[in-house]
Amino acid sequence: MQRPTTLGELKKSGYTIRPVKEELRANLIKKIQKKEQLFPGIIGYDETVIPALVNAILARHDIILLGLRGQAKSRIVRHLPSLLDEYIPVIKGSEINDNPFHPVSKHAIDMVEKCGDATAIEWLHRDQRYGEKLATPDVTIADLIGDIDPIKAASQRLHYAHEGAIHFGIIPRSNRGIFAINELPDLQPRIQVGLFNILEEKDLQIRGFNIRIPMDIMVVFTANPEDYTNRGNIITPLKDRIDSQILTHYPRSLEESIRITEQEADLRRDGRTLRVPRFFKEIIEQVAFEARKSEFVDQKSGVSARLTISAMENLVSNAERRAILLNEDVVVPRICDLPHVLPGMTGKVELVFEGEQEGSLKVGRALVGKAVREIFKKYFPDPLSKRVRPTAQEGQRQPHEDPEYGQIVQWFEAGNTIEVADDMSCDEYYAELDKVKGLRSFTKRHVQDAEDRHEQAALMEFILDGLHQNSKIAKDEVDHRTSYKDMVGSIFSGRGRGFEED
Repeated sequence: MQRPTTLGELKKSGYTIRPVKEELRANLIKKIQKKEQLFPGIIGYDETVIPALVNAILARHDIILLGLRGQAKSRIVRHLPSLLDEYIPVIKGSEINDNPFHPVSKHAIDMVEKCGDATAIEWLHRDQRYGEKLATPDVTIADLIGDIDPIKAASQRLHYAHEGAIHFGIIPRSNRGIFAINELPDLQPRIQVGLFNILEEKDLQIRGFNIRIPMDIMVVFTANPEDYTNRGNIITPLKDRIDSQILTHYPRSLEESIRITEQEADLRRDGRTLRVPRFFKEIIEQVAFEARKSEFVDQKSGVSARLTISAMENLVSNAERRAILLNEDVVVPRICDLPHVLPGMTGKVELVFEGEQEGSLKVGRALVGKAVREIFKKYFPDPLSKRVRPTAQEGQRQPHEDPEYGQIVQWFEAGNTIEVADDMSCDEYYAELDKVKGLRSFTKRHVQDAEDRHEQAALMEFILDGLHQNSKIAKDEVDHRTSYKDMVGSIFSGRGRGFEED
C-alpha cells in the first residue's frame, strides 16, 4: 500500500494522528489482548516491574525506573519504541517531526501556509522516534532543549530574534516520540529545572524567544539510588512532576539468574562442543547471591548481573584454553577453573572498608567458596549434618558423624594427597581424582546423569571442594595447581583454609 506523500493526500486517506501516549496505550492494549510478549529478553520482572510499567503506560504517565546497577533499566527503556506505530507522517524537512495537521515549528507553519495541501510529507519509522541522552555534569540546556544558532542566522541572514535562528536540542527533536535520560541524578540541578515545563505544561521555551512550542512526547528517566548521595540528586520539584516511579530489582531465584546469564553471556566457542554442567551454572549465580548479602560488599552499590555474565564467560574461556592447548574437541569446565572467574568479579563489586582491608581477591575467593558450599548441599548430603544412632543402653540415642564421606575423608587422613591442574588432559585429571578411595563410587551413587568422563571428573572434584568448604579436607592453590590433603596435617603445617567470610 502506497502511503500519502502530500498533506492533501493524507487528508483524503482519512488518516488520524494520535498523541504519542495514546499511541503507546492503544498498541499496548492490542499486545495484551493478543497475549504477545511485551518486553522480550526481560527476565524476572513478570510479576513486579512489568505490571507497574503497563499500568504507567495505560495511565499515560512519564516514568522513572529506579534501581541499582545491572537491573536492565536501559534495556526496558529501549523496548518502549516497539509499542509505537511503525510509521507516522511528518512534514518533510521538519526538525521536530511536526504533525502535518497541527504544525508548531516556524519551518512547518511556513510550508503549510505556502504550499497548502501540496505540502510534502514523509513517513518516520518508530526507530527514529526515540531519543536518549546519558546525563553527565557537562550537559547543557542547549543540548537538551535548544539555543540560538549563530551560523544558521548568518547563513540565512536572519536576526537573532528570528524564530528561524533556533537550534533545537535533542528533546524537541524527539517530539512525537519517546525521550530517555539515563542516570538522571548526574544532571545538574539548574538543568533539571529546564525539564519542568516539558513534564507539566508539555511545552518548551528557548532562550529569549517569546514563543512556547507544544511538545507531544513521553519522557522516561533512569536513576540509581546510590547516585543520590555520591554524584548528585533529583531535585524535589522534578520528582513531583514524574508521574510513576517504578522500582527494579535483582533476580529473586537462581533459575531466573541462570536464564539471564544464558541469554547474555557470549559462549560461542568456534565449533568446539561446549557443555557446562548445571552445578557450575548454579555456582556462578550463587556467587552474586552471596555478594548481595556479604558484609564485605557495599550493598548500596549493588552487585550487577554483569558480574555473573563475565564470570561465566571467563570460566568457559579457561576451559576452552585448555581444549586448545590439548587439541580437545570438548569444552567442559572444572572446579580448578573457578579461580579464573575472579578477574570478571573483582571490578564489579564495591567493597566496604573491611573488605578493602582484606583485599578484593580474598573477598572474591571467599564468595566463590561460599557459593560452592551452598550449591554442594543441593546435590550431596551435608557433610556437617549429624545422624542419630542407638547406644548400648536401650532407648537412648546419640548423634554421630554422617558416614557418607567416611571412606573419602579417611583416605586423606591416612596421609594421601592429590594434585590437579587446569592444564591436565581429561585422562590425567580423571586418573588423579580416581586415586581417592571411594570417590568414584560415591559420585556415581549420587549423580547418575554425567554424560562422559569430562563431567564425571568435574563432579569428583566438586565433591572434594565441597568437603574442603565444609572443613573436612584441606586445599592448597599455588600457580593454578590445586592439591587436596588431610585437614589436620595442613593445620599443623601452618596452611589452613585461609581467609573466609564468617
